[in-house]
Amino acid sequence: MENLKLAHKNAQKGKKHYKEVREMKGYEQYYLKELQDRMLNKNYKTSEYEIEMINDDGKEREIYKLPYFPDRIAQWAIMLVIEPILQKKLIYDTYSAIPDRGIHLGLDRVHKAMEDKENTKYCLKLDIKKYYPSINHDILKGIYRKIFKDKDLLWILDEIIDSTEGDENIPIGNYLSQWSGNIYLAYFDHWCKEELKCKYYYRYMDDIVIFNKSKEKLHELRRKIDKYLRENLKLSIKGNWQVFPTYVRGLDFLGYRSFNNYTLLRKSTAKTFKRKMRNLWKKDKLNDSDYSSINSYLGWIKWCNGYNLKQAYIKPLEDKIKEYERVNNIGKVC
Repeated sequence: MENLKLAHKNAQKGKKHYKEVREMKGYEQYYLKELQDRMLNKNYKTSEYEIEMINDDGKEREIYKLPYFPDRIAQWAIMLVIEPILQKKLIYDTYSAIPDRGIHLGLDRVHKAMEDKENTKYCLKLDIKKYYPSINHDILKGIYRKIFKDKDLLWILDEIIDSTEGDENIPIGNYLSQWSGNIYLAYFDHWCKEELKCKYYYRYMDDIVIFNKSKEKLHELRRKIDKYLRENLKLSIKGNWQVFPTYVRGLDFLGYRSFNNYTLLRKSTAKTFKRKMRNLWKKDKLNDSDYSSINSYLGWIKWCNGYNLKQAYIKPLEDKIKEYERVNNIGKVC
């Protein structure tokens, strides 16, 4: 029960305005006891998904949404138990949806690798075709069985994995899916590092970067990786994979373009940033969303050589930012 209480506490962060969360207020013990009984008696069944199409940086994606109760609480309760164990199975240089790791740690690691100019002379960059929709249920369940032996835990993991129709697809939007996406490639990561001897190997979910001093070696690695993914995980590499000179064109990875001694925002991110800031110039005053957007972009810019961007697009908004901060009695962002 204590685990369910903590799961409820964590699951509602940033969602206290949700109708379902508000409806539970004052009745937490009743709802959590009901969920506990369902899970212990193996009567728990994943609710029906609400599917929404979104445009993610030019890519159409299906986002699967589940009710707060019982599903989000149930998945949080599971992850509180298994997340520390799963994290130990991952190599250090994978960064997506992992506590205390993320884009900026990954960027720092890549930049340190690029200091070894001879051995990072060329880069293999690839990603996996329709990764989440292509994850095979039986293979994923087999991977979980390598890690866990508890039959009750495996039962509920199976139930959630099989909550979508067919033999493939784990739903983008599920808390469990983030970790399933990472663990599905965990043994592949170790194979790349330990069998293929890829010293400079980095992964952000299904985006993979490998450095080497030889472009011929990277082409060979790409062929071996393609074979491994097809035969062991039923995955395929997108046709837009590339082997290129790292320092001639720069590396587009983790939202930035990294060169020899400087870093820029990814072109698409910079383009969107410029458009949004120009739109804010036309407004008489900023609202909460505008202010959050500025803060978000400042967070991106501070990790790159973004002084000129900040001067050209944020500086014209300084008076409006100061007025917003004065009215709302908050600290400065600029």
